[in-house]
Amino acid sequence: MDLKQLEYFVAVVDLGGFSHASRLLRVAQPAISRQVRGLEVELRQNLLLRNGRGAVPTEAGKRLLDHARSILLQVERARREVDEAKGAPVGHVAIGLPPTLALVLTAPIVREFRRRYPKATVSIVEGLSVNILEWVVVGRADVGVLYNPAPSPAVELLPLLEEELCLIGPRTSRRKAASVRLRELPDYPLIIPSRPHAIRTLVEDRLATLALRPQVALEIDAIGAILELVAEGQGYAVLSPRAVHSSDVGRKLVARPIVQPSLKSSLAMAVSAQRPARPIQAAASELVREMLARPVAPRRPVASAA
Repeated sequence: MDLKQLEYFVAVVDLGGFSHASRLLRVAQPAISRQVRGLEVELRQNLLLRNGRGAVPTEAGKRLLDHARSILLQVERARREVDEAKGAPVGHVAIGLPPTLALVLTAPIVREFRRRYPKATVSIVEGLSVNILEWVVVGRADVGVLYNPAPSPAVELLPLLEEELCLIGPRTSRRKAASVRLRELPDYPLIIPSRPHAIRTLVEDRLATLALRPQVALEIDAIGAILELVAEGQGYAVLSPRAVHSSDVGRKLVARPIVQPSLKSSLAMAVSAQRPARPIQAAASELVREMLARPVAPRRPVASAA
C-alpha cells in the first residue's frame, strides 16, 4: 500500500462517497476508485460498501481507517519536524474564506503573509461555509473562516466576531428610512445566494420564526455580481457592510441596518481536531484574526441611508 491509497480511502470515508472526495480533492473519480480498489486487492478485503448514495466502511474498513489516520498523521508530523529544524515557520498553509471575506481579505492576507514568512507559502481557497468545513476535515484547507458553523467533532471552532447584516439597495434621490425592520424584508425582491449559503440559510431561518418567507428575485452565488445587479436596480441584497465597502460599485449603493430584531451573522475560525497544528498554521490563524479585527476602509463613501 502507499500513502496516496490511504489518503483517498480516508477522504472517501470522511465524505461518504467517491463523488464528494473527487470534487474536494480535485482528482478524477475513476482515479480515486482505482486507488481504493488496489488497496482492497492488496489486503484481500472489501473495505467499502458501495451504494447509490455513497460508500460506508465495512468492518475491515473501520479497522483500517484508524491505522490509516495514524499513518498519515505520522508522515505529516515527520515532515513538519524536519521543516521546523530550519528555524522560521516554513511549509505551505491553505486558508479557506467565504466569498464576502475573500473579496476583502485575500490580497491583504497574501501580502502580509509573504512579508512575515518569506520561507513559507500560502494559498486561499474560496467557497461556501459548508464547503470550507469539509475542506478543513479532509485537509484541503488548514484554516477555515466560516459563517454560522454547526459544531462538529472533526473540527475545533474559535468564535471571531459577529457582523450585523444590512439591506443593500441602489442609491436613489428618494428619502428612505435609515433602517429596515426584519418583518419588512419580504417586501424587497432579493438577489441572494442559493442554498446552502450561510446568509441564505440565516435569512430564511430568521424569517420563518415570524412565519414569513423572503421574496427571492434572483439566485446569484457571486458576491461581486450581486452588488453589480443591485447597483443596476435589479433588486436588493442582504450582506455585511464589509462587502459593500470593498466593492467597485459601493458609491452606487446604500446600506441600511436590519433591526427589530437585528440580523447578525457569526464568524468563526475552524481547524482540524484530528490533525496536529503546525507552527505555520498557527501563524496563519493569528494573521487572519488580525486582519478581521482591522476596520475596513471603503474604497468610496457609502451612505447608510438615502
